[in-house]
Amino acid sequence: MTTAPLRVAFAGTPEFAAVALRRLVAARFDIALVLTQPDRPAGRGLKLQASPVKELALAHGMAIAQPRSLRLDGKFQDDALAARAALQAARPDAMVVAAYGLILPAWALSLPHLGCLNIHASLLPRWRGAAPIQRAIEAGDQDTGITIMKMDAGLDTGEMLLAEKTVITPEDTGGTLQGRLAVLGGRLIVEALEAAACGGLVPKAQPEDGVTYARKIDKAEAAIDWQRPAAEIERRIRAFDPQPGCHFDLDGEPLKVWRSRVSAGFSNKPGAVDVSTDHLRVACGDGLALELVEVQRPGGRRMATTAWLAARSR
Repeated sequence: MTTAPLRVAFAGTPEFAAVALRRLVAARFDIALVLTQPDRPAGRGLKLQASPVKELALAHGMAIAQPRSLRLDGKFQDDALAARAALQAARPDAMVVAAYGLILPAWALSLPHLGCLNIHASLLPRWRGAAPIQRAIEAGDQDTGITIMKMDAGLDTGEMLLAEKTVITPEDTGGTLQGRLAVLGGRLIVEALEAAACGGLVPKAQPEDGVTYARKIDKAEAAIDWQRPAAEIERRIRAFDPQPGCHFDLDGEPLKVWRSRVSAGFSNKPGAVDVSTDHLRVACGDGLALELVEVQRPGGRRMATTAWLAARSR
């Protein structure tokens, strides 16, 4: 006798989540309902744009809900009530959550009998919170990973189900690490659901020691503070690539910095600039400097700093 596939509700929004949804589709889980954020204005024309998860769900003919909130007592109560009705009608065995962007209230957490499984992009309890990938690079962590967690009412405090580590290389950016973790998360969530289907998952409480919080990235953090140590700035530049990108003002014009490397100091004044035909360096707060390797001017494209300097001197 063939066992029917698990019925899964999926909640996610960006490409990180879409990677996991693709894996669930390929593994032939029954995707009963997809929750994703409402369409947002994007691009120069500010046209409404569907999330990567919605685009994938539409391509596969999946049922979609886009509530603005899931709080039954909040401003968007009608959205929450409609989403609850849709989830109840879908009768999911489990819900998979990946970078959804909305907090799941108690009624949602308790609805699937196998619970809500979150794909979290860190090795919990390190880097609970909104920006674990960026904060891990920024802090100089040597590794990170994916934790599949059974969600509870706390902020990433639920029991751990599966976890796997990956190394953070000196060249990793927020984008490259996110791509690698997305693939890892997609594989692990399939493994977790397959184990859950036969009662093979063993929940494990998170350790009480080692808890850190990955606070949401504020746009103000993208402005480079040259008073900071050179290595710290270099890590933040990589962590904030591709979003929001780090920048500073050079001769009254904002300049984004995408790649850099620590070099010998040349000035004891942080923010001092050493520029020639083949290099651009800025003094940092620890006596070292940062050589800018790849930059972008407003309205332009990313380019090697040497090319930018050549074009600037014409």
